[in-house]
Amino acid sequence: MGKLILASASPRRRELLSLTGLPFTVMAGNGEEIISTEDPARAVSELSRQKAEAVLLRAEDGDTVIGADTVVALEGRILGKPADEADAFRMLRMLQGRDHAVYTGVTILKKNSGTAPVTFAERTAVHVLPMSDEEIRAYIATGEPMDKAGAYGIQGRFAVYVAGIEGDYQNVVGLPVSRLYGYLKGEHYDQTDCHGH
Repeated sequence: MGKLILASASPRRRELLSLTGLPFTVMAGNGEEIISTEDPARAVSELSRQKAEAVLLRAEDGDTVIGADTVVALEGRILGKPADEADAFRMLRMLQGRDHAVYTGVTILKKNSGTAPVTFAERTAVHVLPMSDEEIRAYIATGEPMDKAGAYGIQGRFAVYVAGIEGDYQNVVGLPVSRLYGYLKGEHYDQTDCHGH
């Protein structure tokens, strides 16, 4: 039986995938990320596939590779990770007091198994409370926004500014784990035991 491999160095994704109870290993893909579209759902789908394909080259026959990528989109405009503190300030100022969407793309590839690849994008709406410039600066000073899409982490100190969400909370953190688990439980993962069912 092949291994389950997470093609991501993100500690948050690792944590979320461990919620499935499935054993897995981590192998980060270091390929170049190329987006050929402005559409957020299509962009994260493409990027998740690129990450999975980069790791699939190093995987063994029968292994299942999961690639994922998350972006924040405001009125259809993609916000990735901030380049610096000024960029983080610009992004947070755009997001404060408004609604935006978080998209995570997931690709599941199985090496030399004849199984069709699966790629999907999950969307969650996030409602952000108004923030003053001082509050934005104080949040940036924590260092938390710097490695996150849209310059915030919903599971961190930014939580106090999130008025509510519509959709999968885990998706905003970085992996729509319930939808992914559905695929892994199905034909894409030949785990012999059923984890307590």
